[in-house]
Amino acid sequence: MAERLTIGEFSRITHLSIRALRRYHEQDLLVPAEVDPVTGYRYYSPAQVRSALTIRRFRDLDLPLADLRRFLRAESAGPGGASHDTAQQVVAAHLRRLEDRLGRTQRAVEALRELLDPEAERTATLGVLPAQQVFAVSLDVPEGADLSWYDSAMRDLDAAAGRRPVLPAGGRYEHELFTEGHGRATVYLPADGPLPPGAPDTVRELRLPRRSAVVATHVGPHDDLDLTYGAVGSFAARQGLRAQSIVEEVYLVGPHDTDEPERWRTLVAWLVEPDAD
Repeated sequence: MAERLTIGEFSRITHLSIRALRRYHEQDLLVPAEVDPVTGYRYYSPAQVRSALTIRRFRDLDLPLADLRRFLRAESAGPGGASHDTAQQVVAAHLRRLEDRLGRTQRAVEALRELLDPEAERTATLGVLPAQQVFAVSLDVPEGADLSWYDSAMRDLDAAAGRRPVLPAGGRYEHELFTEGHGRATVYLPADGPLPPGAPDTVRELRLPRRSAVVATHVGPHDDLDLTYGAVGSFAARQGLRAQSIVEEVYLVGPHDTDEPERWRTLVAWLVEPDAD
């Protein structure tokens, strides 16, 4: 075989350790161009250098092994056609995951800086939410559930509301949903008329009473929503207010309105007993 490189030579060229190259072989990521059937020695070709360095970068970026194998199979099929599209899809999907992770990390750093600053406490006040007529979807959220239950509820509410203009959507959540990881949730849309014929069976009419609450407006993504909850809960405790079993969120500007999280505005209302107002 012409231009074959021992594993040691290939290691020096790529700056990948011999141990890493053996692991790549065992994981079926980078198979040597030749393996001596008698000695078991591995030999590589210069054409494999680029693949080796590509694999290293993807592993440094935590691309899952299954996705990396898909990418390598697609790349080995040559340029053009469906294989090229597959390779591009793998890369694009992982870059989106990395961007999401970077965004979460940046927001976590910002939240930590705020927590470490004794002067940076979020503002909470005592207020009143007016009585409202709403369309509502209520459900028991099981432990470990993702947010698909909220998306499903909003789809049903949108179907019931139709094209009628509505006020911001909201949600009423038992404290156990946060403390125990499961509990009762009610998602709602304000509505000034009766439930129309043909509305989804999950939707019902509900009259929300006038309710007293400690309120604060959360700005931006919900990654640090716990800081706003901490502000309203602390205010209620300092004032000796008796908390109800439900907390309410009003999505003044939210995912229902824009896919730009930095524009979201969420009113957090820590409901307290009526004699507090």
